[in-house]
Amino acid sequence: MKQTTTSRRSFLKRSTGAFAAATAPSLWTGGRIRGEDKNEQLNVAAIGVGGRGSGIGRQASQFGNTIACCDVDSQRAAAFSQKHGDGCSTYSDYRRILERKDIDVVTIGTPDHWHTKISIEAMLAGKDVYCEKPLSLTIHEGQQINQVVRKTGRVFQVGTQQRSDYGHKFLKAVAIARSGRLGSKLKATVSVGKAKKGGPFTAVDVPRHLDWDMWLGQAPWTPYVKERAHYEFRWWFEYSGGQVTDWGVHHTDIAVWALGLEETGPTRIDGRGVFNRKKGCYNVAHSFDCTLDYDGGHQIVLNSDSNDLTIEGEKGRIQVNRSRIAGKPIEDILESKTERDSLENEVHKLYRGMRMGGHMQNFFDCVRDRKLPISDVFTHHRSVSACHLANISMLLGRPLQWDPKKEDFVADSDASNMLKREQRAPYKIVV
Repeated sequence: MKQTTTSRRSFLKRSTGAFAAATAPSLWTGGRIRGEDKNEQLNVAAIGVGGRGSGIGRQASQFGNTIACCDVDSQRAAAFSQKHGDGCSTYSDYRRILERKDIDVVTIGTPDHWHTKISIEAMLAGKDVYCEKPLSLTIHEGQQINQVVRKTGRVFQVGTQQRSDYGHKFLKAVAIARSGRLGSKLKATVSVGKAKKGGPFTAVDVPRHLDWDMWLGQAPWTPYVKERAHYEFRWWFEYSGGQVTDWGVHHTDIAVWALGLEETGPTRIDGRGVFNRKKGCYNVAHSFDCTLDYDGGHQIVLNSDSNDLTIEGEKGRIQVNRSRIAGKPIEDILESKTERDSLENEVHKLYRGMRMGGHMQNFFDCVRDRKLPISDVFTHHRSVSACHLANISMLLGRPLQWDPKKEDFVADSDASNMLKREQRAPYKIVV
């Protein structure tokens, strides 16, 4: 299992060096100046506490003292607060949390279209951030977050927990792919299942416990439709990228890592999707098949088949999901103690020697040590950009050429205009 040299090594060296410089002196700080005692408990606030947001908020409370939460749905905020005792204040406006100097860390579990604005403002307010995936609504938003992380030096973990959890199955798959055991030109097939169908839906009165205007944020104003809010937001392009970004970025992130493509992007994207174009219906691609070609002969295919990730080359193939890792290469490794030990060693190298105690644990470890976490914004930006590019190709209905260095389409103004979106005042993102 000899590890081949890839661009990630130089990437991490540059990233961690810049990160360390940005966070000097070595005192770890939050919104307030902290002491040098790393056993001092961090104060945590959870922003967006419905569904997955509640989940990551609960995880963070295992490592810090949860003293505040926020949600534009007052019922969800109240339910979360009650589970964390009288010391957990509730807010409907996240800005009140960012004003508090006693809060060191925030978790962000809002709908996707709020991730970037809250993340940026939290970092500028001196908070370290754990934010759910997908990190951005557009490629331009990802560029903005990268800029602010570099500017502020805050610790930022993206919630692509497959980099840490699930018995390290995905880490093993990455290590095998990067070792050369599968071949030199690799293809990753990312299968994530279909999106939900539905509509047209009818507008109804806004529930009294929901601030609908705030929920919409940067997105265009529309009358309240319950099928737009909470979990269902992911089936609308106004707030998400559908199954392509919601589930797709989990496996695509592992594929990009496994193929050593963390510093770059595809050069050609060819996406085909099935949409419901009828007004008032879920409007993301219901089913899809997208091919992304990279320099060096690597390829990522993103489709709506069953949930799985396959990585293959001229020498072999493996399949991995949250339940299993399979294929002859892993079977051969498991037959030999020497090979098993070598694989475990490569997994620890991939994790950069950090404690392998879970994704949230890694975040809090890095907050205290001022290190780059395992799911940093720079690599995630490349992973989620691949998903955004697939959506843009599908929406335009044609193949696209992409310049991964400039992060722009090649001589295609229609496609370039889709790298960002108009944002509704007063919810525009300002860097």
